[in-house]
Amino acid sequence: MNFEEYLIGKRIDEVAFRAAEPVLWKEWNNLFDQVSPTSFTAQKLYLINPIRRKYPLKVAEAETAPKPAVAAKPVMKPKPKIS
Repeated sequence: MNFEEYLIGKRIDEVAFRAAEPVLWKEWNNLFDQVSPTSFTAQKLYLINPIRRKYPLKVAEAETAPKPAVAAKPVMKPKPKIS
């Protein structure tokens, strides 16, 4: 996994992030190349959400299509005991 794929997975627009904050993008990219994705996430846990809010990834039309309705599950009612 490379840094661009990681940002897509975190729903961050890589192009906008790189254009707006090239120093931070380069710093994160260098660190990502040195550590595992899990370790990178642990180190930048509280910094990823603000970046995600600044540079949200645009979702494709297919992803926003409504999901088909799921049939309701039947309700199980206990039978009264007859003595």
